[in-house]
Amino acid sequence: MSLLVVGALHLDVVLRAPHLPALDETVAGSSVDYVFGGKGGNQAVAAARMGAEVAFAGRVGTDGFGVMIRDTLTASGVQLTQLQTDPGPSGMSAAIVDAQGEYGAVIVSAANLNIEADRVSIPPGTKLVLLQNEVPETVNLPVARRAKAAGAVVWLNAAPARTLPGALSDELDLMIVNRVEAAHYAGVDVPKLETLGADGVRYGGAHMTGFPVNVASTHGAGDMFAGALAAQVLDGHRIEDAIPFAQAAAALHVASPVPERANLTRNRVETFLRDQRR
Repeated sequence: MSLLVVGALHLDVVLRAPHLPALDETVAGSSVDYVFGGKGGNQAVAAARMGAEVAFAGRVGTDGFGVMIRDTLTASGVQLTQLQTDPGPSGMSAAIVDAQGEYGAVIVSAANLNIEADRVSIPPGTKLVLLQNEVPETVNLPVARRAKAAGAVVWLNAAPARTLPGALSDELDLMIVNRVEAAHYAGVDVPKLETLGADGVRYGGAHMTGFPVNVASTHGAGDMFAGALAAQVLDGHRIEDAIPFAQAAAALHVASPVPERANLTRNRVETFLRDQRR
């Protein structure tokens, strides 16, 4: 396998409403979607749809949400021999998307907190291991160490922001962060790629502008970017050269209604990118 993603899996309940509710306010919504999620799951699916060979390690429950999560990963071509099963519920989140496409969410980690790190191995041929902060550090650190011992590159999408042990930072080749996370990790001596939403990306001292699109929802945009970036790097591109493709994938993601996002392919991204460059 070229890419191993280790991380969280959620089934997101996405509600559409005119605005996010204030304290003690009830807002009448207009629709509800049940959407595959979790940063690890989203990034694995994004990388697979963008052409990477992907294996996933994580944990789901025995509930109906767990079945839906497995089905989505399988349909996307993600290899699941290291998907663990928990006797309790699967992880989930509830997100509210407003009329401008911005959102707020609540996450319940559930099975994701019970990943058994000693059952996660680095498949032969793995070139890159992608981690996130939605699972415990007791998972990320041993996996990162095994990855480096196997000769793989290790990226951490350091979201949500939390204290980063020096032992883990020593194993990292790249941190992918947003504005808030970049400020939190300002003193950490690891190369960083900072995503700025519609304002683009900062990496290696350079600022790369994004692609203007009409936003349907920003939910999951960062995960699409990370997965697409990994797929391009594994295809032989330098990070600097892979960033525009990842930005294009994220732009198409936010411009697409949630039910249509499963149809986003590498070919569509490449076509969009060519059109933008004309």
